[in-house]
Amino acid sequence: MANKILVIGAGGQIGKELVEELCKIYGNDNVVASDIKHDISAPCAYEMVNVMDVHSITTVIKKHNVKEVYLLAALLSATAEKYPEQGWKLNMEGLLNVLELMREKVIDKLFWPSSIAVFGPNTPKVNTPQFTVMEPSTVYGISKQAGERWCEYYFRRYGTDVRSLRYPGLISYKSPPGGGTTDYAVDIYYEALAKGKYECFLGPDTVLPMMYMPDALRATIGIMQADADKVKIRSAYNLAAISFSPTEIANEIKKHIPNFEISYKPDSRQAIADSWPQSIDDAEAREHWGWKHQYSMETMTTDMLLHLKEAKK
Repeated sequence: MANKILVIGAGGQIGKELVEELCKIYGNDNVVASDIKHDISAPCAYEMVNVMDVHSITTVIKKHNVKEVYLLAALLSATAEKYPEQGWKLNMEGLLNVLELMREKVIDKLFWPSSIAVFGPNTPKVNTPQFTVMEPSTVYGISKQAGERWCEYYFRRYGTDVRSLRYPGLISYKSPPGGGTTDYAVDIYYEALAKGKYECFLGPDTVLPMMYMPDALRATIGIMQADADKVKIRSAYNLAAISFSPTEIANEIKKHIPNFEISYKPDSRQAIADSWPQSIDDAEAREHWGWKHQYSMETMTTDMLLHLKEAKK
């Protein structure tokens, strides 16, 4: 039986689309999707797995001869602020469970996502460098920064092949938002088509790094396919594509929906956004393993609205 890939957290915003892409590349028979709830829509084998239960993970890994794991299960920024203890436990213990399986040679390769949330209010906000001040002010950011340190530690101490990316805000027409601070950039497209207006929970000039999901999937699979000697950073790579404010994305939508209106009512997520960078320098990812983004704000908006209109028919 061929080695298989396990996606833990396959029901989330990234997980659903990542499973689809992996199945296209490697075939349905070589991918296993998993989450804490059953999902009959998965195109491949599906297992119910709780990332906090190392026994259940191990059972599935051995049952399917899994050698690569994508660990996506997490509580995102805004949700983790509401439930900080739960956010820390899920984000941290889940990672340590899988890192231990790597140390024990149960699996060979791991992808674990980090985030721009690892940066904080004292980080340079424009073209944030790969190596810089990191003083996160959210539970999500603290857990991701700690996770980066654990990933690098396991690589240096035990030689584990763990790979990671610092995701910016991710935008997709296939998956609903999952409780993140950048989710307005997903909601705005849905609301523009459904209602012709949108009330944004961030201020008009709040610039944040963003990425269209097809680019994020290519980066995720790309770093896992890269030769090990090209992956020179084992904490997490900066990853960038586009940066914009709510005003800028609203103006782009108005090119397609002229009567679209946006209003602003910043909430608790504004403080989180204000602590994050406005743009990211990802020169190392581009140099080391050949990362390149494809979508601009303009091409992303055209594609988003096209697919959402088709879904409504």
